Amino acid sequence: MLFARTVSDTRLIFVRCLRQTLRSKVAVVFGVMQPLLYLLLFGPLLSRLVEVRGFGAGNAWQVFVPGVLIQLALFGAGFVGFGLIADLRSGVVERLRVTPVSRTALLLGRVLRDAFVLAVQAVMLLAAGLALGLRAPVGGIVVGLVFVVSLAVSAASLSYVLALRTRSEDAFAPLLSTVTLPLMLLSGILLPMSMAPGWLDAVSRLTPFRYVVDAARAAFLGDYATAAVAEGALVTVVLLVVSVALGARRFRGENA
Repeated sequence: MLFARTVSDTRLIFVRCLRQTLRSKVAVVFGVMQPLLYLLLFGPLLSRLVEVRGFGAGNAWQVFVPGVLIQLALFGAGFVGFGLIADLRSGVVERLRVTPVSRTALLLGRVLRDAFVLAVQAVMLLAAGLALGLRAPVGGIVVGLVFVVSLAVSAASLSYVLALRTRSEDAFAPLLSTVTLPLMLLSGILLPMSMAPGWLDAVSRLTPFRYVVDAARAAFLGDYATAAVAEGALVTVVLLVVSVALGARRFRGENA
C-alpha cells in the first residue's frame, strides 16, 4: 500500500515538474550547448590521436563522446539544485509540506524529471557525435546511456541535498563549482587518465566518476566483459543507492 502510494505520488510530482520544464524548451536545448561545443571545437583535435595510449583500438570519438556525456550528466544534473532553491524561496516546498504526498516522492519525482531531460539531451549529443564520425555498437551506446542516466540521478539527488542545506544561490554556486570542477578534471572526461603522469593517475583513482567514465568508454568500444565495466557498474550502483537514500532522508527531514 505504501509502495503503491509512493509510486503514484512520484508520478504526480514527475508530471508536474516535467510540465514546468517544458514551458521553457529553450533551457532544455541550451543545456546541451556546452558539451556540443566541446564536440565541435575540441573533438576534431583528437581525430589524429587514435594510436595514442589510452584510446584503445577504437577511434577518438569512441573515447571523447562518452566523456562528454558524463560531463553533461555531472553539470546538467548537478545544477538542478538552483531550481529547488527558487521553489524554497517562492513557498512551493512549504505548500507541499501540508499535503499528504509522500516525502520520498518529492525527491523521486524531481530526480526522474531531471533524468528524463538529460536523456533527451544525451540523445541529441549522440546524434551530433554520430554525424561527426562516432562509430560504436548499438549495445555499447545503450549501456553507456544507462551509465549516464544513472549518474544523472545520483548527481541530481546530491544537488538537492546541497540545495536544502545551503538554501541560497550565493552559497550553493561556489560550493558546487568547487566540487564539480575537480571531479571533471580528475575523472578523465576530456582525455583518458591513462595518459596522465603516474601521480595524477593515482589521484584520479580516488574519484568515483573515473570508473564510470572508463566503463562508458569500454562500452562504446564494445568491450562489455571487462574489469572497467564491472568496476563502473559497481561504483554507479553504490553512488545511486547512497545519493538517493541521502536525498530521500533530507526531504523527509525537511517536510517532517
